[in-house]
Amino acid sequence: MAPIIIKQPYHIDYLHSYGQDSPFFAGLANGKLLSNKCPKCGYTYGTPRLHCMYCGTECDWIELPREGFIHCFTVCHYGSEAFLPETPFVLIMVEWPGVDTLFLARLVGVDPADASIDWIGMKVRAQFRRNSKFTPTDVYFVPA
Repeated sequence: MAPIIIKQPYHIDYLHSYGQDSPFFAGLANGKLLSNKCPKCGYTYGTPRLHCMYCGTECDWIELPREGFIHCFTVCHYGSEAFLPETPFVLIMVEWPGVDTLFLARLVGVDPADASIDWIGMKVRAQFRRNSKFTPTDVYFVPA
């Protein structure tokens, strides 16, 4: 006898909390790039981090400039299911003077086929999604 298979659709509401990183995502919704700086050793992060990875001190929230520079980049020809329709796209690591770590984001407004080593050091400006989804993709960069 063949097994009996019954199709039953169901819906699950998944609740997710950003916890200590909530100010970062609230900042994106308000057009601000927020990150952290250690008040003890001065280490400044390009992405949020509640405690300093060097001395363990609780970090203060700071606002990063909207303009930075491309440290490095890659052209993505494949992505997760959410990004697959948008391939190819450019991912960049943004650097700022006085900030010790980098920030990963998309570069929009360029043709990935034109990717060049000349993009290293290019000045870029943060842009923010008009209707925030409270996700990392709420911010992207364009050539400044």
